[in-house]
Amino acid sequence: MSEPFRLPGHTGAALAFSFDGMALTGRSGDTLAASLLANGIHLVARSFKYHRPRGILGAAAEDPNSIVGLGSGAHAYSDTATCVELTAGLEAHSLNTWPSLRWDSGAVLGRLSRFLPAGFYYKTFFWPHWRWYEPPIRRAAGLTVVPVGRDPDRYDRAHRHCDLLIVGSGPAGLSAARVAAASGLDVIVAEQNSRFGGSLLWEALAIDGADGRVWLQQTLHELQRYPNVTLLSRTTVTSYLEHNLLLAVEQAPGAGRWRQRLWQLRARQVVLATGAAERPLVFPDNDRPGILLASAVRYYISRHRVAPGRRIVLATNNDDGYRTVRVAQEAGLEVLAVFDSRADAAIESPGVPVHRGAVIVATRGHHRVRAVTARTLDARQTWTLACDTVAMSGGWNPAVQLFSQSGGKVTFAPKAAAFVPGQERQGTIVAGAAAGTGSLLQCLTSGFAAGAKVLAQLGLEAPPARNWRAADLDDHIEALWRIPASLAGAAKQWVDFHNDVTDGDISLAAQENLQSVEHLKRYTTLGMAPDQGKTSNVNGLAILGELTGRSPGEVGTTTFRPPYLPLSFGVIAGRATGALFRPTRPLPTHVQQQQCAAELQEYGAWLRPAYYRQAGEDMAAAIAREIHAVRNAVGLLDYSPLGKLEIAGADALEFLNRIIASDLTTLKVGRARYSLTLDEEGTIIDDGVITRPADDLLVMGTTSNAATRLRAVMDEWHQRECPQLEVWISDVTTQWAVLLLTGPRARAVLERTDLDIDLAPRAFPHMTIRTGTLGGVPTRIARVSFTGEVSFEVSVPAGFAPALWQHFMEGSRDLGLTPVGIEALDVLRLEKGFLHVGGDTDGTTTPDDVGYGAMVRNKKSDFIGRRTLALACANRSAALQLIGLRPVDGGRPLAVGAQLFKAGAPRTSGAGHVTSSAWSPTLAQPLALALLARGRSRVGERLLAWHDGAARPVEVIEPLRHDPAGALLNG
Repeated sequence: MSEPFRLPGHTGAALAFSFDGMALTGRSGDTLAASLLANGIHLVARSFKYHRPRGILGAAAEDPNSIVGLGSGAHAYSDTATCVELTAGLEAHSLNTWPSLRWDSGAVLGRLSRFLPAGFYYKTFFWPHWRWYEPPIRRAAGLTVVPVGRDPDRYDRAHRHCDLLIVGSGPAGLSAARVAAASGLDVIVAEQNSRFGGSLLWEALAIDGADGRVWLQQTLHELQRYPNVTLLSRTTVTSYLEHNLLLAVEQAPGAGRWRQRLWQLRARQVVLATGAAERPLVFPDNDRPGILLASAVRYYISRHRVAPGRRIVLATNNDDGYRTVRVAQEAGLEVLAVFDSRADAAIESPGVPVHRGAVIVATRGHHRVRAVTARTLDARQTWTLACDTVAMSGGWNPAVQLFSQSGGKVTFAPKAAAFVPGQERQGTIVAGAAAGTGSLLQCLTSGFAAGAKVLAQLGLEAPPARNWRAADLDDHIEALWRIPASLAGAAKQWVDFHNDVTDGDISLAAQENLQSVEHLKRYTTLGMAPDQGKTSNVNGLAILGELTGRSPGEVGTTTFRPPYLPLSFGVIAGRATGALFRPTRPLPTHVQQQQCAAELQEYGAWLRPAYYRQAGEDMAAAIAREIHAVRNAVGLLDYSPLGKLEIAGADALEFLNRIIASDLTTLKVGRARYSLTLDEEGTIIDDGVITRPADDLLVMGTTSNAATRLRAVMDEWHQRECPQLEVWISDVTTQWAVLLLTGPRARAVLERTDLDIDLAPRAFPHMTIRTGTLGGVPTRIARVSFTGEVSFEVSVPAGFAPALWQHFMEGSRDLGLTPVGIEALDVLRLEKGFLHVGGDTDGTTTPDDVGYGAMVRNKKSDFIGRRTLALACANRSAALQLIGLRPVDGGRPLAVGAQLFKAGAPRTSGAGHVTSSAWSPTLAQPLALALLARGRSRVGERLLAWHDGAARPVEVIEPLRHDPAGALLNG
């Protein structure tokens, strides 16, 4: 098929693609939007609410209309046609239309628009229930396609530090890069487009008497010669976070190993040269296909050699719109008239009638504009013209989104009729059109000044200022936020094209006293489309200002949140999918576990032995055998997943004492102490044992999944609350392997090794730690017991763990050494009545709820959570408390999670629930722990435990404990 609207001069190769099943031809280097226009296709989508026909409005990310589906099957996704590079065989299709794009049945909603005003859903869909309305609404408002099957593409991540990150490669960005590059700084230039240059690629601009494209090529050639400069094309900076951390998404240039890459960029300095986006005019029926931004018209003509139409009408309120007239005329297109709302506009357009003080008051056409009616603001003269394209220019909005994300404040500039960057917060420098400058000379100058400022801030010498010869026009604009009602009549004037928000919707919001722009946004959905209001926000809030007697600056803007453009789930996940979503971590002795026929299962992030089954055993028999070995001989367990945080430094003890709820002031070198860690609400978040191997070193043991989280907590408190303390915090969980020997013969196993530590009970009592060497290898051994038996936690560098495991197994079989799994360990701790944080606690459990209240109350110094526990509301007599349960009917253990209630009370009374339960081979009876409201005061009371449709009678008891006096801890 030919391209009827293709202009001469394009050198790209022909590429076949399709749209809604139509076979079409485009050119390499074009966007999908340009290729559709080249084939005379303007109707590309339907609007969100009323399913009105929507055509291509802009030329880049600001376009709110042209969201299309791309690909099929597992490759299906959606994107904006203006941002999609054309590739051979590209399959594109319209979204959420039935039976077709041209004859969409959903368009009937437009005829019912009078019954569907702004906010109607808040007033209508609450009766009888929202769930009645949700399915059809979601079907009617779909914005994307769901891939079928697993995404076959790969998404990558990259991390980079740099001295200077420049966002945008227009005249300002390249000028700043040129200054910084010559100084030797590490510079990154990120450009959203496939080519660098910004407006120089399509505007007819001259620099120093030559075509601006010449200056562009010279500059790029110069930057490419610097090894300290990285040019990232097809890279959109989407988020500007704290401490100059910016996230950017890079699109692969073609088929390869990855499709998108997420960059995490940390920069010493940032220059935002993000340009500006033209905003539309608001006039009656301004949403028809064929009505484009004036800058988009000349972009498609100059950059892609595509004519959006043959007969063009321009509507403008500023001088910049007249550039489109000159570009269209040079391309051989007919410009019928210019309607300039400014009565005193002095600019001329040779060969084209210019009607000053005139505006468009009506358009006609369905799938494409066919005619316009214009009228003077005093209503004395009217024109009706047949046309196929309307170019509209309502002024320019600087792209301040990233600046706002950085914490900067914007201010309204009446002369530019736009919001521009004001007070910055992270030292961010804004240059070019993003700063509100209009001319090419101002962009070049501000870019140079930005680069020089960066050099000065980094203590480097800046080059002398230079003078360019370039256009320095003062673009005169007279704000026109909408057509007066006296001219528009009852016709709808569209503000947000995607979400079908009209000036009437804004008027209704103002009548209902929704004067905050954030309330307006949520009530009308203004600016909530995928484009996030890039073309609609300023018009919308200015109209609200007119209605409420305020200037746009007094109304303010909505909050600009990341991301700047929508992200794919794939690039967010990166490679963390499937088996890599949460990689399972093998034990240091993983091979030895397999050799011992371990039943390996995931516990948190670790692959650990659940039990070791021997011939003829089931799971229960294997667990019972392992428990018997621990109680009567010795068990061996790879304990390495327990978190190990080293707190080192002269103030290590003081610092850690401020973190945990246990008192460490009396902890001596070589001793160990049980600890509780709370959050600021006084809730238990972890427990463990803290050891002090040296005067300036403490090792904090944590549960398997808490080390990373607690490290972050301590880092935050160190930086925020006590930065003056000399402390270094290191997570050494994977550096040290821990092999646990537990049972009456544990000491005998260690005595058969080449160990230089005295193991005698008096020299090495319970709750102590010793350091030395084992077979010449550095080791730390702690006398800590989770089973109630003699226990030694032997820590060695992780690489030596397999040999040590093998040595234990081969040298102590005659002592009854038996590998022990996690399931047996859990029963052993339950036999002792020990707490399992996360199992026997929930998000509200405090130390007093589990019987550790005295430990916390006796600590005199401050710690995390103490202030909350000191409040009167912390005295929770009706709180869930940890107690024991005994099944009255004997027999099998209770089900974990079984709900507790009194006989005769509803099962949903929420009195409590079973937290831990198992059969005890040692005590020959079932054991259970539970959280029960006022539990400690209800010992002896009988309740019912409900699970799986049946209730079992239970008695509340003190937790049963094997060896309650602790006589076995020393053998």
